[in-house]
Amino acid sequence: MGADSSGQLPLRLQLRDSATFDNFHDEGNELALQALRAGGGDSLYLWGPAGCGKSHLLQAACHAAPGAVYLPLGGIAGAQPAIFDGLEAIPVVAIDDLGLVAGAADWEAALFHLYNRIREAGGRLLLAAEGSPAALGFRLPDLVTRLGWGLVFRLQPLGDAGRRRALQLRARHRGFELPDEVADYLLRRQPRDMNSLFALLERLDEASLAAQRRLTIPFVRGLLQRS
Repeated sequence: MGADSSGQLPLRLQLRDSATFDNFHDEGNELALQALRAGGGDSLYLWGPAGCGKSHLLQAACHAAPGAVYLPLGGIAGAQPAIFDGLEAIPVVAIDDLGLVAGAADWEAALFHLYNRIREAGGRLLLAAEGSPAALGFRLPDLVTRLGWGLVFRLQPLGDAGRRRALQLRARHRGFELPDEVADYLLRRQPRDMNSLFALLERLDEASLAAQRRLTIPFVRGLLQRS
């Protein structure tokens, strides 16, 4: 989705229905989840490697806050710093992929001023990136300081046992059970980042419904061999 001719962005960006707090396996990241659920403070910053749950949690916070706005900078073609104009009127603003604008003077200035406006208005700014505020490459020292004022959490990637439990939690929310042996089979043979695994789980669910079959290793093996 891109900006219009005025530089403004249509604010209703699509949230994934599956991105909720109840659907997040929080092993190792309990404090971050608690802080987001509590809803306090004027800013919160999540960082960690791709697939550790940053986008899920930002979107979950937006689901839980009526009128919230989610801005994934990596998914907005042609975005300009003017997309931040007026966002201080929104109760919760979540900005994802923050590292994409680190080092760009116009973006850094716009983000700095947005932070100040949201703080003065009593709103809440949620941010996510792969690096910490100090390590992300921002050149505006006052911006780095602002980003560190609020709560900062490093999200921990899941181990194999955690990945299995996360897959099984997602399966239960979709209305089916994922046996341990099938989950382990997927973890041994498929990309290990959670975004890829969740996308595969959705495909398997749809295929099992269409075939009226339970998810077993032979069924999954056959499906993967055909894809």
